[in-house]
Amino acid sequence: MTACLRWHVEQDEAGVPALEWSFDQDVLDAEAKADGWYALITPITAAQATPAQVLIQYKGQGAVERRCSDFKGPLAVTPVFVQHDRRAAALIQVICLALLVFCLIERQAGRALGPEQTMAGLYPDNRRVRPTGRMILYHLGELNLRIGNVVDPPTVQVTRGVPLHLLELLGVQVTQTRWPPT
Repeated sequence: MTACLRWHVEQDEAGVPALEWSFDQDVLDAEAKADGWYALITPITAAQATPAQVLIQYKGQGAVERRCSDFKGPLAVTPVFVQHDRRAAALIQVICLALLVFCLIERQAGRALGPEQTMAGLYPDNRRVRPTGRMILYHLGELNLRIGNVVDPPTVQVTRGVPLHLLELLGVQVTQTRWPPT
């Protein structure tokens, strides 16, 4: 604001100061022309990428920022107080592995859906959206596992079509026993 603000202080005959101020319209017009523009500083040379490619790469940082949101959101990472640095490092490693699995689930579902990468049934209004890791885990959270025994293997009870479709997208076979037979 100081670049476009012009001011002057004068005193009248009684010595009372009076402030006169105004905006410099030329400076405001120049700022308005550059509004919405920003500079990108990058080590990428002009031979390596065009300005459009640099902008696309810069705009891709939203995916990284979304992963940071996932780190704080559905993974429910809360403050934990540990006594040793190696425990803090181990905790961060476990959290990063959980985030990796979270991202891989989302990626596998997107790849299995094909080029469109959208599916219906994730929201109550049945609109077609791209499944996020949060949505996938929400719908898979509705599954129930019936505990089995030696002669009757455990089974996953699928209550609706969306969780079953998600399991198919992820390549999970719910009828296959997960431990070796005895």
